Order: sequence, then structure tokens, then C-alpha cells
Amino acid sequence: MSRPDITVSIVSHRQNALVNRLLADMNRYCAERVTLILTENARDPVFLQTQECACPSHVVVNRTPKGFGANHNAAFQLCRSRFFCVANPDIRLDSDPFPQLLRRFTKTKNEVGVVGPLVRGPSGNVEDSARRFPTFGVLAHRFFRTGLRPDYPTDRGAVEVDWVAGMLMLFSAQAYRDVGGFDETYFMYYEDADICRRLKATGKSVIYDPAAEVVHEARRASRKNPRLALHHIVSAIRFVSRA
Repeated sequence: MSRPDITVSIVSHRQNALVNRLLADMNRYCAERVTLILTENARDPVFLQTQECACPSHVVVNRTPKGFGANHNAAFQLCRSRFFCVANPDIRLDSDPFPQLLRRFTKTKNEVGVVGPLVRGPSGNVEDSARRFPTFGVLAHRFFRTGLRPDYPTDRGAVEVDWVAGMLMLFSAQAYRDVGGFDETYFMYYEDADICRRLKATGKSVIYDPAAEVVHEARRASRKNPRLALHHIVSAIRFVSRA
């Protein structure tokens, strides 16, 4: 059997119950297409149900917690596929999004670094997963609002964008390698915007393709947890200051 096209990295922060639901979706829709790298960033009494999933999988258990970028960069060291996907535990699949996303790497004029799908909330609302690079004013506006829509149209096919959000990003593994993966100085938040900006600086395209869809059962933890809110603010300021 040939090696799967895509390595998918999923990091659990005591979210194994959510991960297990995503594993069931992966098993149902794209088992032959993906290899899974599952990272437990903190120990969880809920066991990962890898034995029930036909996807090849590798489980990493951290001795001490790492940030978003550090976890996915560590997972990338195990990637032997042409494509590397970062997926949040709270993503759900109603179908296989990967064939459509993979098409962008061959049907887009410029060389593509990363592609993101249209993201819906559980009620069917379209989330703001394709965005323009922010200013301080835009950040203040976004931080205090919910239910924001993408900055780009969803009815005109695939479009090149500034950045796609990290709930699900499909990278060319070579492009990811060339820019050194995520910047680990961002502990949480804005690593996705930063890597997109660095990919674009190397001439790679960042593509949003609404023809591929996933569902995001968002937790919005930074709106409820002061520590996470602080990480969000610090990362946002770091990103805008580096523009």
C-alpha cells in the first residue's frame, strides 16, 4: 500500500473526547488518505481511541505542555507525506475535505504554500476563517465581537487571501519546511497568521477554498479564561508590531 498523502497533526489539551469524535470522522471519510500524529499536551483520563481508527497513527505524550506551534513543529518531524495538515480537536467532518483542498496545489497559478477550507459553526453559520492581516484598530474590533464572517467572499470559488485560520490548514510539507514551521515565540494565537505572512514573503500563495467545508465546534476559550485572553492579546500585539 502506498504511503498516505497527508499527515494530520492534532493536539489535545485534555480534549481527548473531542479528538475521539474527530478520529471517528477521519476514519469514516478519509482513512486511506491520512496518517495521524496525536499529541497529548496534558494527560487526560479519557483514552484516545486509536485502535478503532483505520488511519495509521502515532501518539506523543508530552512530559511538560508546549505551545501550539511547538507541538505541531514536533509532529512535523514525524511527517513523511507531501502534505501536512494542522487540525484542531474541535473540528468535525461531514465529508472528506482533502480532495478539494489538494486540487488547489495543482490548479492555482502560483505555487501554493497552504490552503484552508470554509469553516461553519454547528448551526451552519460561516466563520471568519479567511482574514486580512490586522491593524491595531481591527484587533480591538474583533476581540470584542463574535459571529464574524470571513473577510473574503465565499461564493466566487477559491481566492488568494492574507491568512487562513489554524482550525484546519493544509500545507505543502516542503513549504512548511522551507519557512521553518510555526514561530514558537507565539505560545498560542496568531501563529497561523504569522506563518501565512512568512509563506507569502517567500512567494507562496495562501488560498481559501470555500468548496471544501469543515465544522468548528468552537470553544472560544480566550473569551472566558483570563490567562488565555492574555496570551491572545500578547500574540496579537507581537504580530502587528512585526508588520
